[in-house]
Amino acid sequence: MVTTASISTEPLTTAPTRRAPSSTALTTCLWFDDEGEEAAAFYTSVFKDSRIGRISRFTKSGRGRPGEAMTVEFELNGQQFVALNGGPQIYFSEAISFQVFCADQDEIDYYWNSLSEDGKEGRCGWLQDRYGMSWQVIPRQLVEMISDGEPERAKHVAEAMMKMKKLDIAALQKAYEGG
Repeated sequence: MVTTASISTEPLTTAPTRRAPSSTALTTCLWFDDEGEEAAAFYTSVFKDSRIGRISRFTKSGRGRPGEAMTVEFELNGQQFVALNGGPQIYFSEAISFQVFCADQDEIDYYWNSLSEDGKEGRCGWLQDRYGMSWQVIPRQLVEMISDGEPERAKHVAEAMMKMKKLDIAALQKAYEGG
């Protein structure tokens, strides 16, 4: 089973039906070997509404070199993250990815090109960035197209998508319309 976390490029238009108490916030912790501070700087440069927060550094008694970042708190479009420099024991896998829902082809191109730089392009809108983190850069319309009540339309969209690396909204729309 593939697990994903979504990072929206637009503000939510509907409020959640149930809110957790404000003291119960979820933060995604990303384990890096020793490039957590660099990764946080990269991600906050890609996503416009982002910032780096508190940075804790190793001391003489820590695993890392004194002064090297141990954890870096950062935020991408309102989503909280912590980059942890935990060493080379654990690596990212495609079992977890972040979905970036895009409004148009310009956004797809921007996020695809930015996140895949020095990384690996995958199929169907998937890529791995330079740190090995998996991302899905997808148009918002895709979910509606593949969830269509007419199975043939959804099938055509899925077949078109399977042939793509970076997703092309015009080609997906053409497949959806039967062309």
